[in-house]
Amino acid sequence: MIKIDNSIVPDVMQISEAEFHSIRELIYNRFGIALTDQKKGLVVGRLQKILRQHGFNTFKEYHNHLVSDKTEIALTELANQITTNHTFFFREAEHFAFFQSDILPWMVNEHRAKKNNDLRIWCAAASSGEEPYTLIITLLEYFGVDYKNWDCGLLATDISEKALVAAKRGVYDQTRLQGVSGAIVNKYFKKNADGFEVIDKVKKEVTIRRFNLMSERLPFRKPFDCIWCRNVMIYFDAPTKHALVNRMYKQTVNGGYLLIGHSETLARDQTQWKYIKPAVYRKEE
Repeated sequence: MIKIDNSIVPDVMQISEAEFHSIRELIYNRFGIALTDQKKGLVVGRLQKILRQHGFNTFKEYHNHLVSDKTEIALTELANQITTNHTFFFREAEHFAFFQSDILPWMVNEHRAKKNNDLRIWCAAASSGEEPYTLIITLLEYFGVDYKNWDCGLLATDISEKALVAAKRGVYDQTRLQGVSGAIVNKYFKKNADGFEVIDKVKKEVTIRRFNLMSERLPFRKPFDCIWCRNVMIYFDAPTKHALVNRMYKQTVNGGYLLIGHSETLARDQTQWKYIKPAVYRKEE
């Protein structure tokens, strides 16, 4: 044990090169997250608590448990610890402005022409819920009283069960609402002892599910009009990223949109997606 300022803290657990390689390879194969050698300290820092809680003396013992656990409960716990889920409402606000000014009018015209009202949107890296709830708020503001005539609910998925629990709860502190107008906050949130809670009118429009983007097949019966997959592919290497966006291409209607994070890019010679503007791509009509 180490004594710091009269406090006793546990020693930092040690991880060998072989142990780090095996855990890094497992994380890559199961979640698509590519960890560099510089992330070794992050892996130890985030996982040593799990090892101590479950009585593992080494990272090798922990790895053996991960690969032998048929329930995949241990893998879910690993995903919760290794992924970062920091976001806020109306993050990268220009995306929501473009969604309202260009994508939504196109979606409405397409569906009116097809005589159906089923607008299909997938938020593929939903984290703790700020993004999908922002989308529903944007839809409610766009349609107004006409919202009831459209099936606008969206699918929100993430690999982290911990993040999805927070999304279902829908309670956020003030920092997650910085930059959001008081009118929007008053209209779509209710203040309680824990912070600001999304009102039920918004919550009920979001279907929240756990889903691993590394699945070889996207198990959705109908294609989407618009897919939001922002700020998750920064953790993927190029082959993983291109395989994912090409699967999403097949799961999108002709003319549909893909929005990614502004720190992310797609190699245009390796994807069929057409570049529209920074972090916005479209499937040819």
